[in-house]
Amino acid sequence: MPDFEIVRREDFSDVTYLLEVRHPMMALAARPGQFVIVMLHEHGERIPLTIADYDRERGTVTLVIQAVGKTTREMQLACQVGTRLYGLVGPMGVPTPIGHAKKVVCVGGGLGVAPIFPQAKGHKEAGAYVIAVLGFRNAELVFWEDKFRDVCDELILCTNDGSAGMKGFVTDGIAEALAGHADIDEVVAIGPPVMMKASAEATRARGIKTMVSVNPIMVDGTGMCGGCRIKVGSEVKFACVDGPDFDGHKVDFDDLMTRLNRYKTEEREAEKRWSDSCRMASVPEPAALAEIAAHATPRGEFTDPRDAFDETLGG
Repeated sequence: MPDFEIVRREDFSDVTYLLEVRHPMMALAARPGQFVIVMLHEHGERIPLTIADYDRERGTVTLVIQAVGKTTREMQLACQVGTRLYGLVGPMGVPTPIGHAKKVVCVGGGLGVAPIFPQAKGHKEAGAYVIAVLGFRNAELVFWEDKFRDVCDELILCTNDGSAGMKGFVTDGIAEALAGHADIDEVVAIGPPVMMKASAEATRARGIKTMVSVNPIMVDGTGMCGGCRIKVGSEVKFACVDGPDFDGHKVDFDDLMTRLNRYKTEEREAEKRWSDSCRMASVPEPAALAEIAAHATPRGEFTDPRDAFDETLGG
């Protein structure tokens, strides 16, 4: 029986939510940069999620998720405090090397703000001077600002519309950090591929080591399916076993973005079928969510919303 209990949930916006899951062994093993593969129920899709935080004393790992497709929307409805995930595998991937840099810029864009946090915290604990550059569309989407201020020496907050922090993109924040510090050893960027590509280009002329965390299509997380392969320089790498961190100056982002868009039509069709058949196709009001939590199935016995067009169960 699954025993990955959700012990805390926090909603940052109408599409972004946090789940804190009890898994003591994973909390002990987790390192910055690693990810997990999650299954909501027995017939669910396997989705990779970067670990946003972990608490060894509480025995929990934290995931921050954006409801952008069938599975993440389904999780947004089903995952309440007291419910359980069917599967939670990890930590997977190569941990981020930490301890070699004296001054680091940690860049997070949108949902990438969550997985950049353990890297910022790790570099700070290793004695580095840490500058965080966080980018959001507007002030309403800003989260974890206080958490970053607690572990970083400087915080540069950027919003597209200027409603919080400076007006601009994370590249403007990177430029400000570079202008104020001539001795930056490394930049780490996590976010949408186009944002990571822009971040890498912002540091290329200065020759500053720039690492990015790649999260492509992934099924098994062991390098067997080949779905997560990316081009890094003249080599083909697998994000699940060789990454997810790679040299941003060598990653072929254009190829990566093409691969990520390959199944957009199928993803939209699957989401539409699920939405049309789901009795709760939209996010309930807070009172309704409380009612769901009060009657939540205690051991993860979810109903079967399997997509009839799925070729492989759980795939």
